[in-house]
Amino acid sequence: MSGSKPYDPATEGAEMSFRERMSYGDYLSLDRILDAQNPLSTAHDEMLFIIQHQTSELWIKLAVHEMRAAMKAIREGRVQNAFKMLTRVARIFEQLNSAWDVLRTMTPSEYTEFRDSLGQSSGFQSYQYRAIEFLAGNRNAAMLKPHAHRPDVMAKLEAILAEPSLYDEALLLLQRSGIPIGAADAERTDWAAPRAESQDVIEAWKTIYQAPEKYWALYELAEKLVDFEDYFRRWRFNHVTTVERIIGLKRGTGGTSGVSYLRKMLEVELFPELWKVRTEL
Repeated sequence: MSGSKPYDPATEGAEMSFRERMSYGDYLSLDRILDAQNPLSTAHDEMLFIIQHQTSELWIKLAVHEMRAAMKAIREGRVQNAFKMLTRVARIFEQLNSAWDVLRTMTPSEYTEFRDSLGQSSGFQSYQYRAIEFLAGNRNAAMLKPHAHRPDVMAKLEAILAEPSLYDEALLLLQRSGIPIGAADAERTDWAAPRAESQDVIEAWKTIYQAPEKYWALYELAEKLVDFEDYFRRWRFNHVTTVERIIGLKRGTGGTSGVSYLRKMLEVELFPELWKVRTEL
């Protein structure tokens, strides 16, 4: 209103002095975060590229945190708690899917202006993304190689491989609940090795899907896992589309075949029996 005094939040008790108090920026370490963007070229769009990937890594960090907690909850029989965490993981990947829309505003010409500045760096080398795959159950030891120069990272990834994956924990829960999953999975001890698809596991999930009222918690767990992989697949698909839109069929900066490599990754199933059981219902 014309002539009125500007609103002062202090009149209603808002803290306005932070010389000796923790501020919003202090709590979130914003100076460190906002000073972490260091473009190596003068190209306008390099800032977009950096922030896109940095924010994605932050969301992935949260996804790893939630997946670990969900696995622990399943192991301890607190399945309801795991549902909330797995739902959050799915929504994180929904958020990551939306982020591709921002990156796709960058044209091939604009990316070319700074692509050489990336050297051999590539999202292919994201150890947090590798942790997501290993935690979920896609265990390919060959994918450790890009991290061999970082003993600290190798130790974290190897520790994940030494324990049951999220899918392993779900299958072991089925076994503890009286639904046989077959000796191959029930007696498995080499958690780092890729597991083989199993007709026994398909039959186990089939038992649950044919009687959801009887096995409601396990039925809901199955759907939470499918929901997570659904959003994860969409993220991978959007990744392929975005890369092809920007660089076509060029090789990736990290030496992969680019779009061809990403398309191969689309074929990987994290929870294969949960998808195949649908054909048998």
